[in-house]
Amino acid sequence: MGDSKTLTDLKIRQIAPILKEKIQHQALLLSPSKYNEVIGDRYNAVSVKVALHNQAIYLLLQKGIQPEKIVIDAFTSAKNYDKYLAQEANRFSNPISLEEKAEGKYLAVAVSSIIARDLFLENLENLGRELGYQLPSGAGTASDKVASQILQAYGMQGLNFCAKLHFKNTEKAKKRLER
Repeated sequence: MGDSKTLTDLKIRQIAPILKEKIQHQALLLSPSKYNEVIGDRYNAVSVKVALHNQAIYLLLQKGIQPEKIVIDAFTSAKNYDKYLAQEANRFSNPISLEEKAEGKYLAVAVSSIIARDLFLENLENLGRELGYQLPSGAGTASDKVASQILQAYGMQGLNFCAKLHFKNTEKAKKRLER
């Protein structure tokens, strides 16, 4: 078992439907526009992840799933996780383990990562289709170029629809457009 980050997006798109069919799961998607709406108000990038992890686990437990252990690939400290978790309405009593590199240690975490990445890629395709652009994932020159094209075509409303605005890419895209 390895890290799903070593899999190509194409491989993830091939594997995920099989996993989704065979394994009970709960995937949640926070659209870029909704992300932009909640960031800075009640949430930051870490607290959003805590909220989404918590809600997915809560919903699985509500479905009657009885896990031996709940493990999350550590994206923050346990102290931070607990601090943000205290703000969430849907609570459960099961203990949570935050472990670094959990994806390489636990099949369930690896599967979760693959399903989550597939959902992200599917949403990226759908958003791109709606705007008429192929949206690259992540940061970099390709993302900056497409972001500036979307800014030119649709303004900030278009970028808000398909990108997280609080990253440096937004400023890079604006500067690229000014050239």
